[in-house]
Amino acid sequence: MDASWLYMFMPIAGVQIFWPGLVLIGFSVGTIGGFFGMGGAWMVTPGLNILGFPMAFAIGTDIAHIAGKSMVSTIRHSKFGNVDYKLGFIMIIGTMIGIECGAQIVMWLERLGQVGPVVRWVYVGFLFLISLMVFSDYAKAHKKKKQGIVEGEKGVEGFTWYKTLHKIKIPPMVHFKASGIYCSAWLPILVSFTTGVLAGFLGIGGGLLRMPALIYFIGVPTHIAVGTDLFEVMISGLYGAFTYTLKGRIELVAVFVMLTGAAIGAQIGTVATKYAKGYGIRLAFGVAVLCCMISIILKQFKFEMSAAILILGTISTICVYIVAIMLKGAAAELRAKKANAQMAAQA
Repeated sequence: MDASWLYMFMPIAGVQIFWPGLVLIGFSVGTIGGFFGMGGAWMVTPGLNILGFPMAFAIGTDIAHIAGKSMVSTIRHSKFGNVDYKLGFIMIIGTMIGIECGAQIVMWLERLGQVGPVVRWVYVGFLFLISLMVFSDYAKAHKKKKQGIVEGEKGVEGFTWYKTLHKIKIPPMVHFKASGIYCSAWLPILVSFTTGVLAGFLGIGGGLLRMPALIYFIGVPTHIAVGTDLFEVMISGLYGAFTYTLKGRIELVAVFVMLTGAAIGAQIGTVATKYAKGYGIRLAFGVAVLCCMISIILKQFKFEMSAAILILGTISTICVYIVAIMLKGAAAELRAKKANAQMAAQA
């Protein structure tokens, strides 16, 4: 049976790509991102590379995909007053320089013929760190629950490194009204530069590290950190898309195919959060990250088919799990409304 119709030619990258895989990755990024409250860009670059994109194209296409997806989220958070624009605009300086540095490193590695292995191993380390944080967080929460410690209780604030960093008084000193903090402008610039390098090098928004950095190193309240981080992701995505377009490393056909899937998935993921409860959500996220890491290792050691099956199988399973939560919750809500209506009619 001829299966050629399942493959789409990417004119810029010059490769044939399994297009249902692109739709699945886009849909999964939207669903998983909307459900876990974290971007799913960490799985797009390795996913695209596993499907057959050269690593530089995978990174550039991922960044362009992030830019399109993050605009809507930023506008939504802005309406709720969750974006510290003053902090965001100062951080743009570090973000822009960092992304260009990251992109130049990728171009240098590509010239050496080492971009694939190096980026893959950095990704493995990065994903291992995230999964370690998620599982540690889950273990701590489980332990606190067994000890009867209530979430949000005084004394379980977490890391407060920002208190020490705020003592560094290198001018100019700036007051960020929306965040309620006063610190050296060099602190957010340094944080954004570091996360910008990662964004340009790995093809991610940098949000997985930037949001915790905003909270722990700068002292931004969590809800403001989320909105400001999304604003930065939008900027880093737009600039990253611009610089990778100039370098001819973005496949726009793939971007539009993925955004179609992401638009549908984001709605499902967002609705599902209404019915999801407990730390089991974070555990599922940790498993997804761990499986993604293993698939990259398989790809590095030339187990191409196993890598593709694992990454696509994992995100498909997680998406089925999220859709099941949404359908089960919606059905329960519908039954409750029906029962209330019957009771009101009898009364």
